[in-house]
Amino acid sequence: MKKDDVPPEALRQNLEDAGCDEETVERCLDCARQGRTQEQLRLLSAHRRLLLDAVHRCEKQIDCLDYLVFQIEREERAGQSGPPPGRKKPTKKGTL
Repeated sequence: MKKDDVPPEALRQNLEDAGCDEETVERCLDCARQGRTQEQLRLLSAHRRLLLDAVHRCEKQIDCLDYLVFQIEREERAGQSGPPPGRKKPTKKGTL
């Protein structure tokens, strides 16, 4: 292990914290032990893409919820501009 290498236990913990499955963790550890840096970077890049895809799916879901809230609030505001519940709109000035 070179001076700048990440200790295997720290690498494992970081990969697990990043949400890597056990297969990816083991493959990355093997790459690190064998000095296959490019393959290790490829694996990490692939996992990053998976995480980013999940983020984008969540963002889309949040956008859908935000739009639904907007529609409901708009309907509520439109309904509040009418007469109070149980009262009719006046038909002539000054009458109920």
